[in-house]
Order: sequence, then structure tokens, then C-alpha cells
Amino acid sequence: METQQKTSEYGVGTTRPAQQARVWQVGALCHAVAEAVEARFGAVSVQGELSGFSRAASGHCYFTLKDANGQLRCAMFRRAAGLLNWQPRDGDRVEVRGRLAVYAARGDLQLVAESMSRAGQGALFEEFLRIKAELQAQGLFDEQRKRPLTPYPRGLGLITSLGAAALHDVATALRRRAPHVPVLLLPAPVQGAQAPAALVEALQQMYAIIAQQQAGKHTPGIAPIDAILLVRGGGSIEDLWAFNNPLLAHAIAQSPVPLIAGVGHESDFTIADFCADVRAPTPTAAAELAAMPQQTAMQYLYACQQRMEQSTQRMLDQHNQQLDQLAWGLARTGKHISQHSLHLHELAMRLRQTRTSSARNQHLQHLQTRLLQAAARLQHSSQRASHLQHTAQALQAAAHTALGLQQARVQTLQQRWQQALGQHLQAQRQALHSCSTSLRLLHPQHILDRGFALLQDGQGRVLSRRAQFKLGQAVQATVSDGALALTPVAQQADFDCGL
Repeated sequence: METQQKTSEYGVGTTRPAQQARVWQVGALCHAVAEAVEARFGAVSVQGELSGFSRAASGHCYFTLKDANGQLRCAMFRRAAGLLNWQPRDGDRVEVRGRLAVYAARGDLQLVAESMSRAGQGALFEEFLRIKAELQAQGLFDEQRKRPLTPYPRGLGLITSLGAAALHDVATALRRRAPHVPVLLLPAPVQGAQAPAALVEALQQMYAIIAQQQAGKHTPGIAPIDAILLVRGGGSIEDLWAFNNPLLAHAIAQSPVPLIAGVGHESDFTIADFCADVRAPTPTAAAELAAMPQQTAMQYLYACQQRMEQSTQRMLDQHNQQLDQLAWGLARTGKHISQHSLHLHELAMRLRQTRTSSARNQHLQHLQTRLLQAAARLQHSSQRASHLQHTAQALQAAAHTALGLQQARVQTLQQRWQQALGQHLQAQRQALHSCSTSLRLLHPQHILDRGFALLQDGQGRVLSRRAQFKLGQAVQATVSDGALALTPVAQQADFDCGL
């Protein structure tokens, strides 16, 4: 019988009679197609956008994978769906691994999914979760190792990039909130492949300075560092990835003083946030957490002075009360002496009246005996009064001496505090002025004012090498007072710019 050869689009040759074609039943044809598809394709991985995701009561999941050129129905049965450790949502870009099949009941081609993972950022997020779980198991996130911040730090350490907006945010917040607190900046890149190693090196340099200070070896011009700020502005997960590095996490955990991590925005979380003693939602918030406002510090010092004065006044009041009690006792003793003197006078008069008779003489002897006894008691009272007077004088002198010492000490402390604060504020003003001048010189606008230009292509990418330019392709040149549209027409040979 004459036959014709036909080749399918997959390269599989089929032979059928030229004159007679087989008549298929629908179900049989669907099963045949299913067997052909399963034989042609093994396990496949498909990447696309998730659409129409739903989970049935049975636990099976149904969804569609799509891109700009097509759609593919997918089914994930309960066993595979139970292994998902995240909640897929419409619009997620995912990578699905499974096998192709034909659903015979409708004749639909579908992918039976065996696993699903996030694509692109999803892969980074899964790596983030893996690193987080590993470091958490090592105890780097334990709350027991977190330390409270010093409300009134003597100095702060700052690690960030010189070109980062976070540096400006922190400097602005500290200048407004706590201009009296000195800051030591150790610059390091905060993005890119070299950033983790550079950040670790900057932290180790900061730790070495703190170790010398704690050993009593202070470097002139560097205040004692009581806290460290590790900051960076917001960005995508790729931009912040340097702060998820395990080596950086271990370096943060070794900080000898409390460390504040202010990376990204409030919704951004990195491994550095979990390892730090305090997590701040933004670099500005990190600066605000690091130091109390200057006005609060002044109020605290004033409160200390008030408590000292009140304590001194209470001590003086107690001494004055003791003096009053001694004076009252002395007055009572004088009253007793007066009473005894009056009694002696009466006895003397009675003695003179009884001298004329023997009976009076006997009575006189008796009175004399009583007089001697009264004189002895009077002498004892006089001695006691003298002792009380000496005691009162000694207490009064001691109270005046203590009051003078306390007043002199308060005056000395106040003078020393005012002098130290004035010197410190003057030094900080000079340091801040120097930093402000340096930052102004490093500002991109200053570089443009010197005659340089920033070249960018149509997508906003910076062009810094000749190979990036294409003849005839528009280029935007930004100069000090605006932007120009340029078009390269020729390329020159390499030349030495003399830099």
C-alpha cells in the first residue's frame, strides 16, 4: 500500500496510509496524545508569572503560568502542595518543576507541578531565610546577648559609605538632636561584592580603637566610643544583600559596645538587624536612638545639681534641729540653777534666824548639811550645763564647716562642668564645620561646577567607558546648570588624559 511520510514539529516521523486514515475516538486520541507528550518530554522546569492561583478543599492547587507569548495550565496535588513553605500569590514570578500531561476529560495540556520556588528575588529571599535559620541556630539572635544603649554617650562610631544618603541623614539628625556628641566615621562601601569584607574590616578597626580606649590608651582627638551605628539607605533586596552576609553577622555579634543597625527603610529587614543590639527602621532613627537630645542632657545635669543642693539643705536642717534641742536643754538647766539659787537664799535667811538658840543651832547644822548637798548638786548641774554648752558649740562649728565644704564643692563642680561643656561644644562645632566642608566638596554638584559632565544612556545608566557608547545613539549629558542631548558621531583613538 502506498504511504506518505510526515514529520512532526518535534522531529518524530509518522507513517499513515495515503488513501485510508484511522478514525479515532475522542478519549482514545486524548490518551494517545498524552502518551506521546509524556514520552517526548521528561521532567521540565518552567518559569513564568503566577495567575489564577487557588487551593481546593482537597488540598490540591490549580493555577496558570503565563508570559508575553503564552499560558500553561498547572496542577499541584496535595502532597506537593503540602511541601510549600510560603504562600504563592498572583503576580509572583515563580519557577515550577514537574511533568507535562494531557487532562483527557477536557483534552487540555497541563503541567503537573512537583515543586515551586520564587524566581529572581524569590531565590534571594529563600537564601535569606536559610542564612537566618542557620545563624539563629548558632545563637546570634538571642535576646540575652542584647545590650541596652547608654542614654548619654561620650562618643559614637559610624560606619557607612561616604557617598550614601544615610551619612547626610545621620549627620543632620545628630547636629539637630545632640551636637555635643562627637562622631568617629570609618567609611566603607555598603553595596556590591566587595562591601561585606569592607564592612567587616571597618568594624574590626572600630573595635581595635575601642579596645585601646578601654585599656586606658586614649588617642588625642577621639572621644570614648559608647555605641556604634551601622547604617545604609533603602533599596532592593539585591542592594541590601551585603548586610545578609554571615561573616558580617559574626563581626556584628563581636561588638564590644552596643551596636545599632539602621539599614534600609522600615519595611526592610536584613541579617544585620537581627544580630545588632538595637534595630532602627531608618538611618535617621538610628541617630535618634543613639543619643538623647542635648536639652534632655542639660535637664538631667540640672536635676543632679538640684538633688545635691536638696541633700545638703536636709543635712543642714538636721544639724539645726539638733542645735535647737541642745539650746532647749541648756535653757532648762539654767532654770534649775536659778531655782536652786533661790532655795539656797531662803536657807541662808533661815540660818541667820536660828543662830540665837541651840535648837536653832542644831537646825542650822541640819540646814548647813542640806546646803552642802544642794551646793554639790548645783556644782554638778553647772558642770553638766558647761558640757552641754561645749557640745552645742562643737556641733554648730561642725555644721558650719560641712556647709562650707558642700557649697565649695557644688561651686567647683558647676565651674568645671560649665568649662568642660564650653570646650567640648567649641571642639564639636569645629569638627562639624570641617565635616560639613568635606561633604560639600564631595557633593556631585561641586564636581559638575568644575567643568565635568555626567553622561547617561536612555535607560539612565552612567556611561564611563568608550565601549559603552554607540554611534548615533542619543546620550544625555548633565552639566552644572542643566542637561544636554548629545549624539556620538565618531570615536577617537585611545589617549592619555594625564590623570
